[in-house]
Amino acid sequence: MLLIMGIIEDTMVDGPGFRTAIYCAGCRHQCPGCHNPQSWDFDGGHPMSTEDIMRIIEADPYANVTFSGGDPMYQPEGFAELARAIHERTKKDIWCYTGFTFEQLLHNPRQRALLEQVDVLVDGPFIKALRDETLVFRGSRNQRIIDVQASLSEGKIVTLEYSPAVP
Repeated sequence: MLLIMGIIEDTMVDGPGFRTAIYCAGCRHQCPGCHNPQSWDFDGGHPMSTEDIMRIIEADPYANVTFSGGDPMYQPEGFAELARAIHERTKKDIWCYTGFTFEQLLHNPRQRALLEQVDVLVDGPFIKALRDETLVFRGSRNQRIIDVQASLSEGKIVTLEYSPAVP
């Protein structure tokens, strides 16, 4: 079971294109200026099974998936199970937002197991002094958008760049 704050369907702010965003409960980073401080409370969510969440994900054949929160890396086993189900049953990509760095996740076996199931990781804590509203899909300049599978394969961090949409 995962502790979930909410699920937003067809969002366009948590990665490219339409996405189903799974917002989990619980975060110990508690970054000053966080845009979602109500998600810090580990008791603030409601339990949902992988199957409950998969029904929502599979109902929209066009939206990819984003794990956010809170921080999904505080529930690594449950989110790894969900990620495996997504990859086994759909062709959707998975983005994950975390306050941990990629390097930190590599050294924690439980979190690494989830990392290995993710396609794109937006890593690092939000740092208010580095806030930059011109960035796409992240809030502060220290945060990276990482191609996880390429990074694991190449043994070095491979970042992705996104530009703001031009009207």
